[in-house]
Amino acid sequence: MRVSRENARENRARVVETASELFRQHGFDGIGIAALMKASGLTNGAFYKQFASKDALMAEATAHALAENLDHWRRSIAEDISGSPKDAVARWYLSETHENARGTGCAYAALAGDAPRQTKELREAFDEALRETAALVSGKDETSPLSEQKDALRFISQMVGAVVLARATEDPELKTALLNAAGKTE
Repeated sequence: MRVSRENARENRARVVETASELFRQHGFDGIGIAALMKASGLTNGAFYKQFASKDALMAEATAHALAENLDHWRRSIAEDISGSPKDAVARWYLSETHENARGTGCAYAALAGDAPRQTKELREAFDEALRETAALVSGKDETSPLSEQKDALRFISQMVGAVVLARATEDPELKTALLNAAGKTE
C-alpha cells in the first residue's frame, strides 16, 4: 500500500517523537529498531524508508528532545512571576516530578553521558542546544562569547548534574538532598 507524502511526514514525526522518549528512557543502546518501530505503531520496513540508519534517527531524535528541553526552560521562565530565570528553572527542573520523568524529561540528564560515544551530528545537536540554553539563562544573544555566559553554563551544569545524580541514587533522602542543594541558586 502506497503512503502519501503527508502520511510519511506524520509517520516520520511519530517515529522521531517515540525514539526521543525511548532513547531518554532506555539509552541509545537499550532499544532497537524493531522495538522503536513497534512502539511507533509502524513496521521495520517503514524505518528504512524514512531513515538512513539508527545513527541518523538518534541524531534527529536527540535534536528533538533537546528542542523540547529548551521549550520547557522557556516555559518555566515565562510562567514564573519571581523575575529570576534561574529560580524559575530550578523550581521546575529540580522537582520530584521532573526527576522521575526520565523518558519525557531532560535530554541532557538522560543522554549526555552517552553522547561522547555517538556521531558528530548527535554531539553537534548538544552543542547547539547548550548554546541556546545558556543564552536563555544568561539573557545574552546566542552569538555572545561563552566567556560571558559562565554563570549560565555553571547553572546548567549544576541542574543537570543534580538530576543525573538523583536519578542514580536509591536512597530517597540522598535524592532529595541532592535536588535541594542544587536549588540554591545564589
